[in-house]
Amino acid sequence: MERQRRRQWVVDICVAVLLAGVGLLEIWAPFESVMGEGSRTVSSVGVVLFAAFLSQRRARPWVALTGVLVWPALGAAVGAEHMHLLFFGQLVPLLVLTFTIARHGQGSYRWVGTAAVVGFITFADLFVPLLAEPSELIFHWSALTLVWLTGHGLRVSADRAAAEAVRAHLAETTSREAALRAISDERARIARELHDIVAHSVGVIVVQAGAAEQVVEEDPEFARRALATIRSTGSGALVEMRRVVTMLRDPDLGHDLAPQPGIAALPDLVSSARDAGLHVDLEVTGERPPLPAGLDLTAYRVVQEALTNVRRHSEATRAQVAMAFLPGALEIEVSDAGPSRGSDDTPGHGLLGMRERVALFGGQVETDTTGGVFTVRAVLPLERA
Repeated sequence: MERQRRRQWVVDICVAVLLAGVGLLEIWAPFESVMGEGSRTVSSVGVVLFAAFLSQRRARPWVALTGVLVWPALGAAVGAEHMHLLFFGQLVPLLVLTFTIARHGQGSYRWVGTAAVVGFITFADLFVPLLAEPSELIFHWSALTLVWLTGHGLRVSADRAAAEAVRAHLAETTSREAALRAISDERARIARELHDIVAHSVGVIVVQAGAAEQVVEEDPEFARRALATIRSTGSGALVEMRRVVTMLRDPDLGHDLAPQPGIAALPDLVSSARDAGLHVDLEVTGERPPLPAGLDLTAYRVVQEALTNVRRHSEATRAQVAMAFLPGALEIEVSDAGPSRGSDDTPGHGLLGMRERVALFGGQVETDTTGGVFTVRAVLPLERA
């Protein structure tokens, strides 16, 4: 901001020097625009003083406005007959001042400045006979009006652009806050579900440890199997707990102790969708390896959220779910060919939450609309349970 003010001040000084130079050249050359038999020295003093006041037109606008008193004061001091009528030395600087008042004037200064310029021109028309001719009156009043309207129009355009920028910033901020809230809510939900998985795993550990304690002497083989189960379950619980802690520590941004649904529950999900009027074709290919509970749950949630989006945002009556167990990855595709319900359907944050879940396991989600078919594709790296 300080740099901008300094730049404006330098520009204003350069404009003032240019106006003074052209005005003096008009007097001493002289140009054909010079009218009257006044003194070159007196007119030169007036040109320099007026330009000096104009050098403050944006830095100290009230000081610049007092420049309109230079010529009346000079005329009262030495007599109006000792001054020339100048186009470049008098009218052009006055037009610059008028433009500045209309374009940059703030508050009362804008209207006081406009009134001062109008009063100065009216005073000159009344007491300077050369300006009373109809052609002169039409010329300088038209020029002043046109310059004031130009400055006013630029001011209105700038104010409108600034207002649009503020509205766009507010809309972006509101949208970002809504997205962050959705992410936070989804992360809390994921954390609760992973908490349930960990709690269930701990319950299994407790049960297996109790059983092993009871039969450790009578059935050592059973005790070894129980301990192996405890080790496997405990390792999985630790992995899930690390994911919960990692997610909750993210600076950008637990209910029932029963296991959460997984891929095995997809037929029930498909059946529920069919009951709701959406026919779903489910295809699972590849050899399904044992999956960590969190990854199993995430695969289920991806399909669940994708089918919810189909019902909410599409007029399709049929959807396809393809799940492929590939070497080292699980690929899920949910597609439908139905037309969109239109822009009046309020969008949700389903894809956002889906991406959060999949990213937690190092995967990715992408969408595609090729051939009028909307497809959600998720790829999850496979981990052994």
